[in-house]
Order: sequence, then structure tokens, then C-alpha cells
Amino acid sequence: MTARVAHWTYHDYAALPDDGKRYEIHDGELWEMAAPSTLHQILLGRLFRVLDTHVTARALGLIMIAPLDVILSDRPTETTVLQPDVLFLDNARLETMHMRGIEGSPTLVVEIFSPSTAVIDRTRKRGLYARYGVPNLWFVDPDSREIEAHVLDAGAYHVVRRVSGPEPVDLPPFVDLGLIPSALWPEFTIRP
Repeated sequence: MTARVAHWTYHDYAALPDDGKRYEIHDGELWEMAAPSTLHQILLGRLFRVLDTHVTARALGLIMIAPLDVILSDRPTETTVLQPDVLFLDNARLETMHMRGIEGSPTLVVEIFSPSTAVIDRTRKRGLYARYGVPNLWFVDPDSREIEAHVLDAGAYHVVRRVSGPEPVDLPPFVDLGLIPSALWPEFTIRP
């Protein structure tokens, strides 16, 4: 990710040319995001299938994947538009869905680390999600093959579970999820 210095509004962001690149706005700064890796996309697809199956079967809400704008703030002095890899809207938050994106805080956001995004995800984006009241945040780390679940409490995230391996687990906000962390990773080698 690279930052472009200037104060960007959502109107400026929406007027960007369709150049095939992905962008986010962090407190008015435009950030260009690198294309995700093959491993990132495999993890994204597999995680989406597990979560979507769970949420749909129980009529809990909606699972969506990037690219999709999550507009956390559209005020001229502090515009923040992020594109988490996966997001969950519980039924009470479905009203935040608009044609231009999600306007408000999802119930859960998931960030899958890439070499170019891991530090930004863990620091800047984590802080923005907390500031705007996203109650649940997961980090998926392809290097350690771990999923870290965070819950927002008193304005700060706290790690509640760090999971890996073949045992089924439940991660907040879900009950009876039965996610098998090791099943997300490919069983074949991806060449460098």
C-alpha cells in the first residue's frame, strides 16, 4: 500500500478513473493497494464459502467480500473508506447496505495479510475499525497459518482466540461455526 498525500473526500474517491487499481481512504489520505496474491485469493474464497454457508443456513445476515467499500466516515474532515477482505452484516446491520457500499460498521471484518498490507492492517486499519465501532475483527496470517479473533471492548480490540490446525473452532461473533483453520490453506504448493 502506498499513501498519496492530500485530503480526499468520498466524492474525490468516487471520481477516480477505473484504472484497475484498488484504493482506500484512511482519515482523508488515499492509499493504493497492491493486487492480492494467489494464496490470498485461495484463503479468501475458502473462508467465504465456510462463512457464507454458516450464515445463510441460519439466516444470520450476509457475508460479502472485497472489493466493496465500507464507508466508516463520509465527513469532509475525516473520510474513511476501507475494503476489508471479508465482512459480515448481522440482520440488525443490513440497513447499512447501500448501492455505493456499506455505510457504517459491519458486525465483523476480516483482513487476510499480504506482505504489503500486514503492518497497515495490524496498526492503521485496526485503529480505524476500533474508532468506528466494528465489534469483531479477524486477522488471517498466511505465514503462521493462524487466525486471530479480536473483540472490541471499551474502544480497544482484545485478542480472544488465536487458532490454527485441524480442530473445529468457533470464533466471535459466531456460535457453532466449526471452522477448521487448516482446511483454509491449499493442499498443494504454489510456486514463487
